[in-house]
Amino acid sequence: MINVLFAALSERFEQYEIPLRTAFAQEGISANLATDHDPAVVDYIVYAPNSSVQDFTPYTQCKAVLNLWAGVESVVFNPTLTQPLARMVDEGLTQGMVEWVTGHALRHHLGMDTHIHGQDGVWRTHVPPLAKDRPVTVLGLGQLGAACGQALAQLGFPVRGWSKSAKSIDGITCYHGAEGLKPALKDAQIVVLLLPNTPDTENILDADAMAQLAHGAFVINPGRGMLINDDDLLAAVNSGQIAHATLDVFRVEPLPVDHPFWAHPSITVVPHKASETRPDTASQVIARNIRRCENGEPLLFLVDRSAGY
Repeated sequence: MINVLFAALSERFEQYEIPLRTAFAQEGISANLATDHDPAVVDYIVYAPNSSVQDFTPYTQCKAVLNLWAGVESVVFNPTLTQPLARMVDEGLTQGMVEWVTGHALRHHLGMDTHIHGQDGVWRTHVPPLAKDRPVTVLGLGQLGAACGQALAQLGFPVRGWSKSAKSIDGITCYHGAEGLKPALKDAQIVVLLLPNTPDTENILDADAMAQLAHGAFVINPGRGMLINDDDLLAAVNSGQIAHATLDVFRVEPLPVDHPFWAHPSITVVPHKASETRPDTASQVIARNIRRCENGEPLLFLVDRSAGY
């Protein structure tokens, strides 16, 4: 019998308890799942960074911390965390992100806002370009970025992608490193941000980067709020360099009620709901990782502490 601590907000345990117990049974794991184990006997921690567990020192027997979130920047640099840390790569979260990004890319591509909000008696005859004539750039080619880029490529968009290190992904023209950012962005009409939040990626979409995009480009950010320089984005939408920005993530969340993004006609605020981890599929990932660890196999989705993701 292994002891699994569920360390997250109480309402999350209500959502995860049955899926986790079901997934453990399917993997042949005999687990004592609880929210209040004695730290000294805990074998695994199913973890959300907003939980009350912030000091990992007492968990001397813990074999791994299994993050419920895709992002780990809130925990990866915790000096008390010496146990292996696995991030969440969940097919439900990935599919949800693909649907959200594709939906908003098509919304901007087809000019849907004009008709949804333009019921003013004017018969507009503008015809949008075909997808093949609308270049898209995806910044970040991890699990989510690659899946979104490939989905857009399958719709006919020419897709470029950028990552810190070299990648080769079917359907995506890949760039990497500092020297690859400018050509990845050059004349893109839609840019999607799905990078992790690290010192190297903070403010990656600033005035200089936005100047590389085609005039009237669209920005879609379901990644991290710190990726965009807010003041530069406001200047770009005011000048028309950016036609519209759809933002799901922000430097401060919830976004303060007096923040200028709320009232700007060329910015859509989404309350960090682009995609979420699904308890049923996420529980399967967690159970599979515990089974692997118990069998002496390497953990899936192990975080690189030096890279921060």
